[in-house]
Amino acid sequence: MQRVFSIFMIMILLAGATLASGCAVYDVAVEERNVSDWAGDEKITFLIKEQFLKDDSIKYMDFDAASYEGQVYLIGEYESRSQVDRAVAIAKGIKGVRTVTTYMLPKQVEDHCGTTDNLEIYTRVKHKLISDGDIWSTNIDIKTIQCNVVLLGLVGSNTERVKAIAHASSVPGVRKVRSYIKVK
Repeated sequence: MQRVFSIFMIMILLAGATLASGCAVYDVAVEERNVSDWAGDEKITFLIKEQFLKDDSIKYMDFDAASYEGQVYLIGEYESRSQVDRAVAIAKGIKGVRTVTTYMLPKQVEDHCGTTDNLEIYTRVKHKLISDGDIWSTNIDIKTIQCNVVLLGLVGSNTERVKAIAHASSVPGVRKVRSYIKVK
């Protein structure tokens, strides 16, 4: 019985690895960055998040990171300015990071925008981007925080950037849209 379980677990792991590598191949195929830059950015993002997880002053679930051509974006909510300073210091300490830009909001105790609201906004924005045939939606990352939308990524034209911002702004419940989308 244990052998059957072991074989089953190996099959699940192999299927997951195949699926993950397939996603990575698709990402690179439609990506505006070359493979080397894309891989370098993925590594930078991973290393930052790994350090966030290890750091006691940063609440991992409250901070996110993304990297585009060595330009790092930190998005999240903070309880104290020292958390933001620590997150920036961690990001700047990672090899390959050229600049660090933050979009950080103080935690709001009485905020009526919760996790469910943020997930709904994320889903609606993503749906609009996917539905628009003029936009490579996989090149745009969406972060939602306190019902604000942060758009990140590299797109092929200014039209894509403008349309992505318009789609995000049109979603009910969105308080503000901040775009860090760059045209390549």
